[in-house]
Amino acid sequence: MKRAATGALVGLAVGDAMGFPTEFNTMARIEEKCGPWRTMPLPLSSGLAYVTDDTQMTLALGEGLVEALAGGPLTAARMEGPVRARFVEWCYSPENNRAPGSTCLRACEALGRGGDWRSASEVGSKGCGANMRVAPLGLVPGLDEHQLSGAAQFQSALTHGHPTALAASDLTAYTVRLLARGTGPDELLPALVAYGHRRRGHYPADWLGDLSAYAHDPDPAAYTARGWDECLAALDRVESALRSPDPEADPCAATGAGWIAEEALATGLYCFLMLPDDPQAVVRRAAYSSGDSDSVAALAGAFAGAHHGLAAWPEEWIGDIEYRDRLLALGAAWDA
Repeated sequence: MKRAATGALVGLAVGDAMGFPTEFNTMARIEEKCGPWRTMPLPLSSGLAYVTDDTQMTLALGEGLVEALAGGPLTAARMEGPVRARFVEWCYSPENNRAPGSTCLRACEALGRGGDWRSASEVGSKGCGANMRVAPLGLVPGLDEHQLSGAAQFQSALTHGHPTALAASDLTAYTVRLLARGTGPDELLPALVAYGHRRRGHYPADWLGDLSAYAHDPDPAAYTARGWDECLAALDRVESALRSPDPEADPCAATGAGWIAEEALATGLYCFLMLPDDPQAVVRRAAYSSGDSDSVAALAGAFAGAHHGLAAWPEEWIGDIEYRDRLLALGAAWDA
């Protein structure tokens, strides 16, 4: 059994842990600390591979989704309560000490004060804090395309309301779904571009309500198109980079540093599509990078794990990863 859901979640955490000690470092400093990228170890501290807020928020979203789905088909109304509660719980957890993004902190604090979630959403922020956690939605069975798209954008909008953050989250979830369901690496990028053009004209009002009114666009169609156009341009950069890929070079130099949503998606994709048959090399190459290393490697690991399944990851890595039991339980719920 492939166990794509468990493979994707463990891969995300492995990439996150790999990138945790390299984030904010120059390439020279990373080489000094880690040696050659192809033999980069999973970093351990007191026998544990620690992760960042990327994995913590992925678990918050995934466990919130399990509760929401227990009430019936997924809708914004069913999803808001449990996901909002877990985001707020994460915000005030003593384990939230891994240099979390300021947008997530401000928005989750606002969500904790109650009121309409739209007032908490940061419509000017397209940081990668929303699409680095969205992988669970690509693993939920039974969602149609509109549900997947709407839910991926809704979970982003709870914190990051910029239309590019919404579109990048949508594309990231769809990437995980395609790979988990057997789409090959050679087919992936054309499928994502086609999806982007297909969804570009759709503003999911049943999921986002009047969120677009909080931005400066003339209407919802212009708001949503702005985000999709930036993401489609990022996919174009991936396509260009793959014409002459260089696994020995910093991937951020090819497709972006990853601090913003569309670049995190692009560079995570680039790392996966450069080395699709070697999942351990995928996370090493993504983590051994000059930008937002943990988020880029988390996405690359989720893509590799969704494609290869749990067998992608050595047993010792699985045994050493922080939150192992929660990751395995969440994956088992959807692999079943």
